[in-house]
Amino acid sequence: QIKEEQHMNKPKVYIDGKEGTTGLQIYDRLAAREDIQLLLIDEDKRKDAAERKKLMNAADLVFLCLPDEAAREAVKLVENPNTCIIDASTAHRTHPDWAYGFPELSRVHREKIAQSKRIANPGCHATGFIAAVYPLVAMGVIGKDYPLTAHSLTGYSGGGKAMIAEYEAAERPFTFDSPRQYGLGQQHKHLPEMQHVTGIDAPPVFMPIVCDFYSGMATCVPLISSLFQKKISKAELLGMLAEYYKGAGLVGIGQEESGFLAANPLQDSNRLELYLEGNDERMTLVSVFDNLGKGASGAAVQNMNIVLGLEETTGLM
Repeated sequence: QIKEEQHMNKPKVYIDGKEGTTGLQIYDRLAAREDIQLLLIDEDKRKDAAERKKLMNAADLVFLCLPDEAAREAVKLVENPNTCIIDASTAHRTHPDWAYGFPELSRVHREKIAQSKRIANPGCHATGFIAAVYPLVAMGVIGKDYPLTAHSLTGYSGGGKAMIAEYEAAERPFTFDSPRQYGLGQQHKHLPEMQHVTGIDAPPVFMPIVCDFYSGMATCVPLISSLFQKKISKAELLGMLAEYYKGAGLVGIGQEESGFLAANPLQDSNRLELYLEGNDERMTLVSVFDNLGKGASGAAVQNMNIVLGLEETTGLM
C-alpha cells in the first residue's frame, strides 16, 4: 500500500507526439525514471482527440512534440489549470504569455520557467545563437542595432524522421555527401525567436547548414570589435562570458587547442559549450551542443525538472 501511495504521489507526465524524433528522445530520457509517472496512450488511440484530452488533463505536465498548428490545437484541449505544458514546436516561442525555456539566460528566465504553466522550448539553431548573443546584449558589449550574422552546422537528425530516412537511405543523391545550406530565403522558422529573445532590432543574416552526421551542432556568430559599444579585448570578453554563465550548470565555456572546432563532440550530451576564437579585432563566438540534447529534448526535460522542483539535471547525461 505504501508503494502504491508513493506511485500515486509521483508527478504524472504525458508526451503528446511521442513517435517523432523529439518525443522519442524525451521518452528515452524519462522511461527509466522512478520519480515520475509516465502516462502512455494506447497505440491505436494516439490520434484519438478524446483519449489525448483525457491524458493531458490527468497529467501534471505535458510535452507537446507536434507540428505548430497541431500544438496550438492541443493547447486548447487542456482545461485543467494545474497542467503545465512544455511545447517543443515553434508555435509559442515569441508569445508574451509563454515562458521561454532557456533557464541559463538569466535569473528572470529561470524564475518564469519555475512558475509558469506554459513554457516554449527553444529551437535548436536558436539555442546556439541566443546563448552567444543574449549575454553580449545584456552586458552592453554590442548594441541592439549590431549587424549580426550567423552560420549554424547541424546533424541531419535536426530534420526529423523524413530527413533521417533520406540521409540513411541505401541510395541517395551524391550531394548529401557534402554540407548543404538551406533556409536560403532568410525566412528560417527560428529567426523570430532569435530576434525576440535577444531583443535585437533585426534578425541576423542566417545560414543554416545540414551535414552528413547524425547529431551535433555548431552555431557561429562572427564579431568585429570595432563595432562594439565599448573597447574590449578577446581575453576580457572571454572572462565576461565565463562570469555570465558561472554556475549555469549545462552551459559553460569550452577551450579548443587543436586548431579545429567540430560540431559533434557533445553528441548524446545535454550540455552547451561556448568557444571564443579569433583575435582582438575579429572574433567568432561558437555554441557547440547536441541539436537533440540542449537543442531539443534535453532542454525540455531540464525545464520539466525545474517546473517539478527537481534538481535540473536529473535524468540527463
